[in-house]
Amino acid sequence: MTQHDPRLLELVEKDPRYGCEAYEFVYAAVSYTAQKLGRAAPDDAPAGASRASEPEPDHHISGPELLHGIRELAAREYGLLARTVFKMWGINSTADFGQIVFNLVEAHLMSKTDNDSPEDFRDVFDLDQALVHDYRIRLDGAD
Repeated sequence: MTQHDPRLLELVEKDPRYGCEAYEFVYAAVSYTAQKLGRAAPDDAPAGASRASEPEPDHHISGPELLHGIRELAAREYGLLARTVFKMWGINSTADFGQIVFNLVEAHLMSKTDNDSPEDFRDVFDLDQALVHDYRIRLDGAD
């Protein structure tokens, strides 16, 4: 049995559409995306840490940016199984990731700016297309 943060278990009880693993993956994707974009805060707390205030503008990640990071991290971590894993977690569209993010915001486990909206995550790309049909095996150092 795996151990999950009790705060995430409360979120899953409140909104059972998504598993704890989906929330944990979003935290990992935020860190991955921030690092990839060069926006990781110097005092970047471990994934899952609560930040009550708005993110500083130069560390903010938009919904579409996060979704592209999610796509890259999923392909890297799960390969062709990424789409199946997401389905197991209750994720069927990019809008589901927006719902997860805003569930975390509502629970004060993630921050947002006044300009952020769940609509930022709606129909950014098709998960089947991005994770299955467009999947490419990349060799280290190859473009």
